[in-house]
Amino acid sequence: MKDLDRDIAERVEFLRGHMRAAGAKCLVFANSGGKDAALTGILCSMASETVYGVMMPCESSINYTTDLSDANALMAQFGICPITVDLTDAKRALMANLPADVTGLAAANINPRLRMTAVHAVAAAKGGLVVGTGNASELYIGYFTKFGDGGIDVNPIGDLPATTVFTYLKHLNAPTSIIEKAPSAGLYEGQTDEGELGFSYAQLDAHMRGEAIDPAIAARIEKLHAVTAHKRNMPPIFGGGYHKGE
Repeated sequence: MKDLDRDIAERVEFLRGHMRAAGAKCLVFANSGGKDAALTGILCSMASETVYGVMMPCESSINYTTDLSDANALMAQFGICPITVDLTDAKRALMANLPADVTGLAAANINPRLRMTAVHAVAAAKGGLVVGTGNASELYIGYFTKFGDGGIDVNPIGDLPATTVFTYLKHLNAPTSIIEKAPSAGLYEGQTDEGELGFSYAQLDAHMRGEAIDPAIAARIEKLHAVTAHKRNMPPIFGGGYHKGE
């Protein structure tokens, strides 16, 4: 069992180190009101005197109700500066000018890409770093949007499995409403991560630890890992890129 306090201190110093290296004045993160965002926000609040949590409701009613309520509760408890950017009109304006066949997941993924545009705009204006909120489980199966929530400067929780995030949140006394809510990207009404994936984070994390799970689920997890490899790597450049002296 990890020494949580020591591990948390190391994550905080990790953030401080990247702030020093970049000459950053603050930290900025997308505050969805979910578990990963909560842990990221708490670590940011321990690393920097100035932290901005950007709430970005977009279309889904839960974004304007439970998500905003939980996000605000986190920021009030941990001294995080709130910023709200309503993206619904921007999404609708973009959709009105896109081809009619941009539907389903192609349309849903616009939300996190708009959110990352907004977060980076705030960070640029404030002189801050954009801190990511993706956990190890999501990263392993590519359960994030390329150039959306994957477009970050630094990630202090990307090595933590989803089920372990709960342990950290409880240890850090995060709001109970956040700890108990079902994980969801909030992309559309009724969406939950596990419902969309077709397996639980407990099953995914067990598989990542090398434990035996349902073979069909294990095969699905490994397929997702394989087909999303491009999300976890920089885009390939012909010839491997420029080489000094050539």
